[in-house]
Amino acid sequence: MPLHLIKLAVGCESVRELKGWVAERMQTAKKKGLPLHHIHITRMTPKRVDEVLAGGSLYWVIRGEIAARERIIGIEPFRDRDGIGRCRLVMQPRVIPVLPRPMRAFQGWRYFADGDAPPDLKSAGAGVAAMPEPLRRELRELGLL
Repeated sequence: MPLHLIKLAVGCESVRELKGWVAERMQTAKKKGLPLHHIHITRMTPKRVDEVLAGGSLYWVIRGEIAARERIIGIEPFRDRDGIGRCRLVMQPRVIPVLPRPMRAFQGWRYFADGDAPPDLKSAGAGVAAMPEPLRRELRELGLL
């Protein structure tokens, strides 16, 4: 069973904006001739690498909700110019919206068990997936979604 990570998408207001950030980074990588992977650098390296790489995703919290995920395909520890340990989370550059679920703010990233992960949004049906994100958020807050 895969193990996931969960992290705040600081400064991001919507899944649409997150998709735009990833697309912009892919354009830059393509121009530089780099592999087309979304890289997120974090301070701590997961200890349970094998479990995360066994199909895990990075779940993004946006505006207090678990809102999207990207599949993790690599974890690369390294030292920055100042000698500080860091980690590259290498992901497929495909942002997958999930059925929103409230999540309080926290620092860094956390492990996220497969059984705790919300399903992909498309599993909720075409009508819900086609709704604008603000409408889904409001309906969820009212307990209707």
